[in-house]
Amino acid sequence: MGTGERSDMEDATGAGDRDSYATMLAAVQRFHDKHRFRETGGEELTYRIALMAEELGEISSCVTKGKDLEHLAEECADLFILLLGTAISARFDLRDAFWAKMERLMRREARMINGRIRVSEFRDT
Repeated sequence: MGTGERSDMEDATGAGDRDSYATMLAAVQRFHDKHRFRETGGEELTYRIALMAEELGEISSCVTKGKDLEHLAEECADLFILLLGTAISARFDLRDAFWAKMERLMRREARMINGRIRVSEFRDT
């Protein structure tokens, strides 16, 4: 790469702060635009669910087969990118949804169930 040329990664992240949600979201939007996801079925929600299930399976495989943390991190990043892309596809603000959910979660009680902690909306019947 010559002087003044930008890599694909630099093009994806732009000049923004790599720790910024807005920068990550913009990078995923550029990825969607580059591959024309909206026009080619890549933003169809049932398709995206299948992709997320596939990635979750790959995360599970990393854990159950003892793969290294680098591989686990990569698969988690794949799922995170798909989550950001789903927010783009469905046109909702994932950051707002995250903080609203965290506020609700912080008000919940925890229980030990089968030796593991569970934080949920318990409905005792």
